[in-house]
Amino acid sequence: MSDGTLYVGNKRYSSWSLRGWLAVRLAGLDVAEVVIPFTRPGPTPAIARLSPNGLVPYLEHQGARVWESFAICDYCAEFAPALWPEDRAARAHARSIGAQMHAGFRDLRMAMWMNLGRDFAGLGRTPGALADIASIEALWAETRQRYGAGGPFLFGAAFTMADAMYAPVVARFLGWKPALAPASQAYCDAVRAHPLVAAWYDAAAAEPESWLVADYEATP
Repeated sequence: MSDGTLYVGNKRYSSWSLRGWLAVRLAGLDVAEVVIPFTRPGPTPAIARLSPNGLVPYLEHQGARVWESFAICDYCAEFAPALWPEDRAARAHARSIGAQMHAGFRDLRMAMWMNLGRDFAGLGRTPGALADIASIEALWAETRQRYGAGGPFLFGAAFTMADAMYAPVVARFLGWKPALAPASQAYCDAVRAHPLVAAWYDAAAAEPESWLVADYEATP
């Protein structure tokens, strides 16, 4: 019997679910996984009834109830502390850029939503989205310069919680294909090739057609 349950939304669309799912899998928590397909219009009733904030991901584990993807990342790191960098300054930086992702870059989110099954190349390039992309690229470059020696990820060889927080951004960049610096593209390619990210993509591709949401499939 597992130690709990992780509830997520459609893997094709749910960027927040991807973050929580990566954290749980990276930490090796023994939990069952339940996918609740999104419905429209409005909030999905099955999720609203279940999750304390009415959203996914939502984790129940050994008596703990954890919602919000960043909180799930921190909870998982209690079981696998190496998922945050060991160095105090690097760990502070990782938490800061993770929290920045959690709270910011709204224009990018609105203009370039996550859809792992569509090619939106060249679209969604609003001024706000492009400004967010420039900020993210600068943030990645600074992080890699200061802490990323020895590997392809933000903090080097290990895929950390910071990478988990930015994995849906990578998915957006791969789907919408904004112009990126070579170093940013190399980082995106490394994240996409990570076995857990690849497994999420494979599961998204296997979801039934009946789960498609017209709002997320429409060409902007």
